[in-house]
Amino acid sequence: DAEAINHLVGQYYKGYLGLAKDVPRAIELWKEAAELGSVEAHYNLGFNYGDSVEEDKPRGIHHWEQAAMKGHAESRHNLGHAEHQKGNYQ
Repeated sequence: DAEAINHLVGQYYKGYLGLAKDVPRAIELWKEAAELGSVEAHYNLGFNYGDSVEEDKPRGIHHWEQAAMKGHAESRHNLGHAEHQKGNYQ
């Protein structure tokens, strides 16, 4: 279940519910949840690749695009912000 995995990831990412904080494990689980269709997992991977732990902006953009195509408003906002930072605005 993609959403259950995504919920578990949050616990690894922050070290909640008695789990040791394990960001690399969280990213692996987000990838699994994204493959299963979790929009939130795509958003979180976009954030982590775009601005946080493992900087890989093209990969982050890809995940935000995946989430945005499924209606995720914050991902759409982040894509717009990324374009603005590149100077793609009038």
